[in-house]
Amino acid sequence: MMRILKISYEFPPLGGGGSRVVIGLAGELVKQGHHVDLVTMGFKGLPRFEQVQGINVHRIPCIRLSESICRPPEMGTYLISALPTLNRLTTENQYDINHTHFIFPDALLSSYLKRKTGLPFIVTAHGSDVPSYNPNRFIGLHRIMKPVWSRVVNDADMVVSPSRSLSELIMLQEPNTPVRVIPNGIKIEDFDLSQRGKNRVLVVSRMFERKGVQYLLKALDGLSLPLQVDIVGEGPHLGELKKIASGLTTGADIQFHGWVESSSQRFKEFFEKANIFVLPSESENFPIVLLEGMAASLAVITTRGTGCEEVVGDSGLLVDPFDWEAIQKALVRLYDDPELAAGLGAASRKRLVNNYGWRVVTDQYLQVYQEVIR
Repeated sequence: MMRILKISYEFPPLGGGGSRVVIGLAGELVKQGHHVDLVTMGFKGLPRFEQVQGINVHRIPCIRLSESICRPPEMGTYLISALPTLNRLTTENQYDINHTHFIFPDALLSSYLKRKTGLPFIVTAHGSDVPSYNPNRFIGLHRIMKPVWSRVVNDADMVVSPSRSLSELIMLQEPNTPVRVIPNGIKIEDFDLSQRGKNRVLVVSRMFERKGVQYLLKALDGLSLPLQVDIVGEGPHLGELKKIASGLTTGADIQFHGWVESSSQRFKEFFEKANIFVLPSESENFPIVLLEGMAASLAVITTRGTGCEEVVGDSGLLVDPFDWEAIQKALVRLYDDPELAAGLGAASRKRLVNNYGWRVVTDQYLQVYQEVIR
């Protein structure tokens, strides 16, 4: 049995795909007999301490205004408030390793702990915590914090990247960084496919411009196909997307549903009722929502040259980022050929089961833990 300290400012119900990686991996580690303490941000109404799937969750009082987005000043309050709890936990427990998620802000805490106590740490990067990955977030922060970012990354005993594309960005910043590529995982649950709709398109994303939902909307303009399009998520680009949608001439029924808790039955039903999943992001690491679409046997349309392509391989239809005409052609192709849509859905589910189940992914992480401890 290992005693593992985890640090992640995002943990359900806070955050997006990265937080679901944290709970999935930590839950599987506990299932395999390991002890896990996790330090994360507090939020209104959430208990300071609780056990979740056997994980000891310690929530730090801090300022955070939104479940879905955390801004740098809010991260600062978390960093300051987390130090007493981390000092107490490392004094009371003989941890074997610290596994941190997110280089910013969490690995700053891990670097401090390593320098103070000698506790080795690995850090999993999730995308926006790497310079040049996200053109919409943390540009100024990365510019200001570049020396600190480099120091923290060099302090880590291993940096884990869920995708090759993100690992290349890390190496571009710090060529001597030890980087290991381990994909994100997902709990492979069964979906009730008796509800499966026809010609029903699903988009699940934080609404940032780089996610490319505007190109899907442009693809729908002038398209007479009777598609049901459900768009789930919120973010700063949502208002602009609604404005674009209101001006379309299309046969599609486009519905915006806002934030839906990922653990809810309603969230699951969106996947059960759809038959096509679209994620036209211009830059992506290893999106959990894409894995969820594959788990639900949806035909996937997503972008090549990004982490999305690494996820789906040859089990989906790939388009270039920004290419709304290619998205339109892919939608028409799946509408005209239901057997192709069903076949792609089955292929994506098979690829998921073979490569991205939590047991497979956790075994890779345990190997890294053992290497670092030795």
